[in-house]
Amino acid sequence: MGVEIKTFTGPAILPHIEAVGKLRIEVFRAFPYLYEGDMAYERSYLHTFASAKNNVLVLALDGEAVVGASTALPLAEESENIKAPFQDYHVPMEEIFYFGESVLLPHYRGRGIGVQFFEEREAFAERRTNMQLMCFCGVVRPEDHPLRPSHYQPLNQFWENRGFRQTDLYCKIAWQDVDKEEETDKQLRFWTKKIKR
Repeated sequence: MGVEIKTFTGPAILPHIEAVGKLRIEVFRAFPYLYEGDMAYERSYLHTFASAKNNVLVLALDGEAVVGASTALPLAEESENIKAPFQDYHVPMEEIFYFGESVLLPHYRGRGIGVQFFEEREAFAERRTNMQLMCFCGVVRPEDHPLRPSHYQPLNQFWENRGFRQTDLYCKIAWQDVDKEEETDKQLRFWTKKIKR
């Protein structure tokens, strides 16, 4: 049986919170996020996401198992630290659609699922007639980070192939790294893509 891609919005997201939370913890533990996650935070974060208006969750399912997940919602529904870099941007915040995480178990990578995650979210954003721009942010780590694997390849080329471009906008998000005792702020850089009308 192949991997099936399904989309969910609104209350239909709620039954999948536990599975998505566990997946986020597992996938984001690897470089470059190095996230020392916990389910209490995941439940709170994902319940907030599920309560947002015009949200979308895209799941990759291998049978009943959730092997990948991708989220998006209007930027205006996001937390203040995510919205802050766009306060004085040339596109009103109410017209920007924010792509959250895309997480996929390593065994399922290289099959085009990541592309499908973007295609599903982009199509959802394009159907929102007031939206003019899509964006997401990725963590910035130094080239000489001690936990950077020798084989690590950043996703910049993949994102550029999807039509997204780097900006000079950054936000900060705090989490605990796997090799640290407490949370620290991380810098994340935004990428954007205009919605064609």
